[in-house]
Formats: sequence, C-alpha cells, structure tokens
Amino acid sequence: MISFQRRYQENTKLLTVCKWIADLLIVILLAYTLTLFLCDRTTISGNSMQPAIENEDTVLLNRIAYSFHGPKRYSIIAFHPNGVKTSKIYVKRVIGLPGETIQIHDGKVYINGSVLEDDVSEDDILTAGLAAGELTLGENEYFVLGDNRNNSEDSRFANVGVVKKDDIVGSVWFIASPMKRMRLL
Repeated sequence: MISFQRRYQENTKLLTVCKWIADLLIVILLAYTLTLFLCDRTTISGNSMQPAIENEDTVLLNRIAYSFHGPKRYSIIAFHPNGVKTSKIYVKRVIGLPGETIQIHDGKVYINGSVLEDDVSEDDILTAGLAAGELTLGENEYFVLGDNRNNSEDSRFANVGVVKKDDIVGSVWFIASPMKRMRLL
C-alpha cells in the first residue's frame, strides 16, 4: 500500500510538471504567433521625431491598427514613402486627414484655413515645401510631419509626399529599447 501511495505522489508531481511545461510552451507559441502576424518593429534613424522618439530607438508597430479605420490626427504612424516597399520605414505624426486642405504659412500649419492650435510642436516651420500653397488631400491620403519640424523629411517634400492609407505599415505604440526610454506612446 505504501508503494502505491509513493508511486501515486510521484506520478502526480510528474504530471504537474508536465502540465506546467505544456502551458509554458503554449504561451510562448501563442506570443510568437501574435508577434509574427500582428506586430512589427523598426529602429528609428534620425532625429525627426524628437522629443517623442529619439535616434536609434526601437519601436513596436501594431500592423492591424488601421485595418478597419484610418489614423486620427496626431497618431504616430509607420509607412513606406511613396508606396515604395523598401526596407526603409518612415515614422511620422499625422497632421492632415483625408479631404482636408493643408497649408504652411508664416511658420504655422493651417487646416481648412484655420491655424492648427493644439499642434505638438510650437516651433515655427522654416520650410513649407509642397505645402507652401494649399494642398487638398484625397480620399485615404494623410499629411504627416515629424515632431522636429525643421529637421524632418516628411509630406512637405516630394520624395515622401502625402501618405496613402495602403502605404501605412501600422501604428507606432511602444518604445521597446533602450530600456531607459521604454514606454507607451
């Protein structure tokens, strides 16, 4: 009888350990699958999004964030410039939404003729570029600017231009590294 109880206890411990290992493997597999299909990451090159995102920060992207709706004003997005699917992904802040008219005049952003009051940057914009005259966005087009307005290659310049919804990779939602800057955006 004692030997039966001992074997029962040993089998119970072994079964518990096996269940724990199986649960751990399932969690790891699930996390890997979710990350593979729903998330992406990119490393920022440059200072165009300072102070929100610094040079060489690694950020996480939510690839399905805009599957059902487009980004809102001030969302930080990752996109392929001019639809060219290269390894370079740009990260900028959405300023103009589809159907709006954008203009940069006297260092300020104007949307539909009114100054953008609650802009994230208070610096005067020195180069208006393509937005020197009124620029009307089409359906599913967005006007993006870097937070560091005078050190950013963004929708003001022809090599980036307006961003089409199909060219958006995802929403930037988390700074993953370096550790001291880790935070939600």
